[in-house]
Amino acid sequence: MEIRYIGHSSFVIKGKSATLVTDPFDPVMVGLKFPKHLSCDIVTVSHDHQDHNSIDQLDGKPFAVTGPGEFEIKGVGIVGIGVYHDASSGQERGKNNIYRIEIDGISVVHLGDIGHVLTAEMVDALDGVDILMIPVGGFYTVDSVKAKEIITEVEPAIIIPMHYGRPDINQKAFGELSPLTQFLKEMGKDEVVPVPKLTVTKDRIPTEIQIAVLESKD
Repeated sequence: MEIRYIGHSSFVIKGKSATLVTDPFDPVMVGLKFPKHLSCDIVTVSHDHQDHNSIDQLDGKPFAVTGPGEFEIKGVGIVGIGVYHDASSGQERGKNNIYRIEIDGISVVHLGDIGHVLTAEMVDALDGVDILMIPVGGFYTVDSVKAKEIITEVEPAIIIPMHYGRPDINQKAFGELSPLTQFLKEMGKDEVVPVPKLTVTKDRIPTEIQIAVLESKD
């Protein structure tokens, strides 16, 4: 299985039987480029905001998963779990969905714009996470401290941070997001070399927790 980072909360996950894209964004709103002519079999949308739900950026007609439930598409199993975009049961920013994606025998969890720590029931539902895609920029989502708390509860093998501040993002919309360096410092991992993609097989999941910083590409 191969994972590439488009930017913000959007990834391309390519397995043996299917390709999945998470949270496609409007490049005008976000300020980052979205690749042209990108096609996939499945797209997941964590919530109905323009920087996460722009399915029209994708070519073709992928199967769209946009809410809670259990799905099986082209050998990929997906479980959607309803959570919130804030710490006040959705009163500020509404609902959000976590997706647990089983692909090539690997469990990938995308937290979307989660705005709160997990309940014991949520942690139980996510038991056995290989790869955790987690927002770390704060303001609209959990910050680096809360992200670390979630990581401690979930105990993934690999952490992929997302949804953080960067110089090329739309500063008017996302200037309040903290930079990735703040999260890495919180995790005690100041020196993490970005890589263009992450290639993982089930038999090579690390036994000690790792942070993978992925470069975003247009």
